[in-house]
Amino acid sequence: MIINSLLDTDLYKFSMMQVVLHQFPAAHAEYRFKCRNDNVNLRPYIDEIREEVRHLCSLRFKQDELDYLRSLRFIKSDFVDFLGLFQLSERHFFIGEGDSPNEISIEAKGPWLHTILFEIPVLAIVNEVYFRNNYPSMDLAEGRRRLQSKIEQVHAFDPEAAFFRLAEYGTRRRFSREWHYEVVRTLREQMGQCFVGTSNVLLAREYDTLPLGTMGHEYLQACQALGPRLRDSQIFAFERWAREYRGDLGIALSDVYGLDAFLRDFDLYFCKLFDGARHDSGDPFEWGERMLAHYQSHRVDPKNKSLIFSDGLDIPLAMKIAERFKDRCKTSFGIGTNLTNDMGVPALQIVMKMVRCNGQPVAKISDEPSKTMCDDPAYLAYLRHVFNMPTPDEAATIARDPG
Repeated sequence: MIINSLLDTDLYKFSMMQVVLHQFPAAHAEYRFKCRNDNVNLRPYIDEIREEVRHLCSLRFKQDELDYLRSLRFIKSDFVDFLGLFQLSERHFFIGEGDSPNEISIEAKGPWLHTILFEIPVLAIVNEVYFRNNYPSMDLAEGRRRLQSKIEQVHAFDPEAAFFRLAEYGTRRRFSREWHYEVVRTLREQMGQCFVGTSNVLLAREYDTLPLGTMGHEYLQACQALGPRLRDSQIFAFERWAREYRGDLGIALSDVYGLDAFLRDFDLYFCKLFDGARHDSGDPFEWGERMLAHYQSHRVDPKNKSLIFSDGLDIPLAMKIAERFKDRCKTSFGIGTNLTNDMGVPALQIVMKMVRCNGQPVAKISDEPSKTMCDDPAYLAYLRHVFNMPTPDEAATIARDPG
């Protein structure tokens, strides 16, 4: 089977789940799957995916896995005790044919605390089922060649490992579990200090490297329904996060309402409280320049802050960004698909996003329009109004004519 450990997921699922247990234990969530690729037919694999998820729902945390989580300084003892009793349930998972030809429908619905761990393994399952059926005889030689080329580029760019920092973020879109293991092992062995860790908790434990991650989009989306006022939902999310972690896991996600709205809310208090911010949509160079200017306007030295870039990166783009911001701040680069699914065949572009919390629509309105996902157009329009965000047509007009 594809997933054989509940640790085979990204760290930020556990960091968010701990906040849910302590601060939002009664919250109800709904997640929906989407494949962004054209002309990809996943319907023949519905039964196979369902069987893999049935196995996923049979898994429990083992004692040595719980001990590992307990060893992470920001994971609290009562949360580990809860995980000792935890098991995903099939009654919260739904799969079938979608409305459009070739489309499949995947949903997770139920208490947020009991559905939050579906997303990453389900996406990994869909990926591996698709690729093993469509490329059954494919070996890993081309993937190895491409991976070695990336490593060589990094060594040539920063031979002393002085400033370039790379993290592996590719669990959800990996070609296969076997290849994912090999990628992390190879990076760990060959990249030295340029490789700082992986988002995958199981592989971090397996290869004695750092598990990396803080908050995801779903956390800030859920706070649209859980906070006292929609306009203050981003502030509410950051304050609750700080209350939980007291200075740990201090990277704020910046693109749920676009950068303008983020900077309006990310005031002097948050500039000093958080270690930095993560970029996940829009132009990375513009984002970085605006973040540095924002810190400087609040009399905060950017050299002491971290900018994490994680939006569709490859090695050449990451190196260009690193060169731009070298000696101006700390930078790190989370690369996913380009590491774990660069095999010479088209990768799937699949997501599974929260669309409702406590029965209310929630949304991410990113700086990249194609990443916006919401099932209620009226709510989306209202959210844009509340956060003073342009519509897609207005944004396109501004891009054509900034003056």
